[in-house]
Amino acid sequence: MRSYVRQRISTARLRDKAEELFGSGFRLALVAAHDDGGGVLRVVYLFLAGRPDRRIELECVLPPDDPELPSLAYLSFPASRFEREMADLYGIRLVGHPRPRRLVRHAHWPEDWHPMRKDAGPPPQFEPRGRFPFVTVEGTGVYEIPVGPVHAGLIEPGHFRFSVVGETVLRLKARLWFVHRGVEKLFEGRPASGAVALAERISGDTSAGHALAHSLAVEDAVGVTLPDEAHRLRAMVVELERLYNHAADVGALANDVAFGIANTHALRIKERLLRINAEVTGHRLLRGAVRPGGIALKALPDPAVLREIAADMAEVADLTLRNNVVYDRFDGTSVLTRDDAQALGCLGYAARASGLRTDARVDHPTTELAVTEAGATTGDVLARYTVRRDEFAASVELACALIESHRGPLDYQEPVEGSGGPSSGVGIAEGWRGTIVHRVEVDVDGNLTRAKIVDPSWFNWPALPVAMADTIVPDFPLTNKSFNLSYAGNDL
Repeated sequence: MRSYVRQRISTARLRDKAEELFGSGFRLALVAAHDDGGGVLRVVYLFLAGRPDRRIELECVLPPDDPELPSLAYLSFPASRFEREMADLYGIRLVGHPRPRRLVRHAHWPEDWHPMRKDAGPPPQFEPRGRFPFVTVEGTGVYEIPVGPVHAGLIEPGHFRFSVVGETVLRLKARLWFVHRGVEKLFEGRPASGAVALAERISGDTSAGHALAHSLAVEDAVGVTLPDEAHRLRAMVVELERLYNHAADVGALANDVAFGIANTHALRIKERLLRINAEVTGHRLLRGAVRPGGIALKALPDPAVLREIAADMAEVADLTLRNNVVYDRFDGTSVLTRDDAQALGCLGYAARASGLRTDARVDHPTTELAVTEAGATTGDVLARYTVRRDEFAASVELACALIESHRGPLDYQEPVEGSGGPSSGVGIAEGWRGTIVHRVEVDVDGNLTRAKIVDPSWFNWPALPVAMADTIVPDFPLTNKSFNLSYAGNDL
């Protein structure tokens, strides 16, 4: 059973209530600021706990003349980053934040322009000025290696600053937000039933996962209930997305240590899966299938073919790990400890490889699924590889079970209309990288007034520099791929 509590509290009570929730095992999944017009700013904190599914929203209204908020950074590292994002995009002043410097806004952004405010107006002229302050590591033999933001390959922009001695990395700092697109602003004013195409493009390799989280949020807001069979078909589509992405990563990790033959076979498997996606939904990236109020499929995959692919992938993984050079490069490289993963709020396979139990299919289910949870404890590249390998096999079996048990049509659609008044809803889905959370607000006309999106990469990006400490520079491409974080999913 799901427990969902919404509570408006004063800013004076925020810290005490947050301490109580963190002490009860809740995690801070989302913080959404809102501009309600007339200078009134409102902030919503969503706390989640699983097994059973529990959701608590705390809402604070800020003083219109001086919008300030007590910081929760002393309690939670993710809270500190959500707060810095709000300060950049809404101009909210943080009281007690230890490092309230810019997060989203680069130096060329005007100091007094906050684009999510209703009175922000069109973007002003940006001018190159200032520099992003990196911590300088000093000492005998220490030097810096700057990498990016433009990279040699088909990769999104991100800047990485290495402080090293010889080849040993003393400190790595990642600077993102070079592809900030204002996605959350683009949702405003769109019909609640007609914004899923934008959700599918938040992070292209997670089209189905974001479509599902968005659709669940809209359905929660307007009071739409789908039959269990529709939820099971949606779950099957998200498993197909998990399969082709894990196949790509299993190959790419091998390729990063020059074991190209494994990558070639993994890409062959990925192509088979993409063709299955097209047969099932009409789109190789599974777009157009999941939508608010429904699901539309053209066909179901053949379970025998999926099991054949699973055996093929198991052979590729076995071939990879029996190579002594590959195993040596994976084993013990870039360890993310359980304590660090928990403190950073990591999600998905990055967290499970470090011994954490986190899976929205179990923690926040929409239907009963026989989920086999894969995990590891060592937190190194090898663990992040084997978790993907094991999840691939488990995902195939889950998808096959959903296919073989399906009875009924492949197309469900319930009308999505306004709830008769302003309303809000939350959608939670386990994407292939980890838990995705969407929160939407809908007006009386059934249009979106706010959409807040949290991709798992938001939580996992800070783990990359932590895992790189005391490694060597040549291990960075391998480590980076072992996390495989989305720039676009982080840089909304």
